[in-house]
Amino acid sequence: MRVDKWLWHARFFKTRGLAAELVTSGKIRVNGNPVRKASYGVRAGDKLSFPQARQIRVVEILQLSERRGPAPEAQSLYHDLSPAVKPALPDGAPKPISGRPSKKDRRVLAQTRRSALE
Repeated sequence: MRVDKWLWHARFFKTRGLAAELVTSGKIRVNGNPVRKASYGVRAGDKLSFPQARQIRVVEILQLSERRGPAPEAQSLYHDLSPAVKPALPDGAPKPISGRPSKKDRRVLAQTRRSALE
């Protein structure tokens, strides 16, 4: 199966054109070898590595598909080998606030804004 078609079927990209664009830019590797043709053939057992959403994805192809199905079906096509990336906070940055900020959270935000302007 074509590598661009498989990436689209596995729902890594919204359109097949975006998948083909990534492949032709040379940013994808199949079994460690760079690929520049969208028509490059892949099969079960191949390992793909490519950039996606500010991280490098590494996946192993488990099976091929005939159609672009729903997300649970697409997730069964591959095994994700990418290491889990935990976003690091810069030094002195306040912790992320979920929901409505408390009075203490607002004071910390105001203090960091003042120090950023100085």
